[in-house]
Amino acid sequence: MNFTVSSSLLSSRLQTICRVINSKNTIPALDCFLFELRGTRLTLTASDPDNTLNTSFEVIESSEDFTFAVSSKILIDSLKEIAEQPLRFEVNKDTLELTIFYLNGKYSMVGQNANEYPVAPVLAEGSVKIAIPGEVLASGISCSLFAAADDAYRPMMCGIYFDFTPENVTFVASDGHKLARCRDYSVVGAEKSAFVLPRKPATLLKNLLGKDGQENVTVEFDGRFATFTMGEYELVCRLLDGRYPNYNAVIPQNNPHKVTVDRAALIGTLRRVAIFSMQAVSLIKLHIEAGKMVISAQNTDFSTSAEESITCSYDGVPMNIGFRASLLIDMLNNIPGQEVVIELADPSRAGVIVPAEQVDKQELLMLLLPVMIAD
Repeated sequence: MNFTVSSSLLSSRLQTICRVINSKNTIPALDCFLFELRGTRLTLTASDPDNTLNTSFEVIESSEDFTFAVSSKILIDSLKEIAEQPLRFEVNKDTLELTIFYLNGKYSMVGQNANEYPVAPVLAEGSVKIAIPGEVLASGISCSLFAAADDAYRPMMCGIYFDFTPENVTFVASDGHKLARCRDYSVVGAEKSAFVLPRKPATLLKNLLGKDGQENVTVEFDGRFATFTMGEYELVCRLLDGRYPNYNAVIPQNNPHKVTVDRAALIGTLRRVAIFSMQAVSLIKLHIEAGKMVISAQNTDFSTSAEESITCSYDGVPMNIGFRASLLIDMLNNIPGQEVVIELADPSRAGVIVPAEQVDKQELLMLLLPVMIAD
């Protein structure tokens, strides 16, 4: 069995799907790529125990249909060193010996039987199918993924909650200290449905959509698995099992004190001042008064401190409130636009951060719990 394929195309596709493969696997076959040739259509698959990512494209020529698996590390490392040119694969169907011929040489290796490769799960009957524009999905994941937890004791919080209703789709992530909610009114579900996408497949999707965020993505899911189909890629992943907390219940509805500030200026000030905070907690204090925000931090262990002021739009009563600088910077980095509005009630209640101007048909909201400080 033999086929010929472009070296750069093959290498590019393998580099993309190899992100699924774990560094250590209990199943040897998961260290491999699966090659499936049907006519002149080649499908490449990479898997871990919970996720399967495949891509397909046309080869230059082929002799017959065949399926085999081959070590991902050896193939990735060898193809990176080859300039663009046709590669000819020859596979012995009996011994699975694989030879790759290129312009001035050849590689030889031994593949594995494709029957040892795990089969991707099939969704149950009655699964929900929804089409989402790639840019909407990319935006929802990008704006929320950073807020997902990384805590084995709270597995349901370690991903992004997709909440579909007949009015909109909402992407939510939270670790208990911070929360990100991105609601888009351009996508609706036929009825209310939801699932929680784990962090790893969410990251894979984010990278895939970054290549072409304009294409439509077909999302199909049941109670256990979800499939994301986009262009020439398909991702099948296991969903988190359980009930996601009522995220709307923790968002304060009445925040009378609103501060409008330049986002980039605030990020720069926070980064400079946070250097002088206690590194374990990264605590900074915001003193807000009419027309001015004073940001300060101190480290009593080393007797260092810093203070810097920036202009803002605020006409309420003076207020002091503390936040973790690292978390606040993360939020500001994931909010688009030039200005942000920080909505506050009092120093003991969560602060809500929103863009001064929302993107069309989108409603983005961030929530951050304060840290108690001495006035």
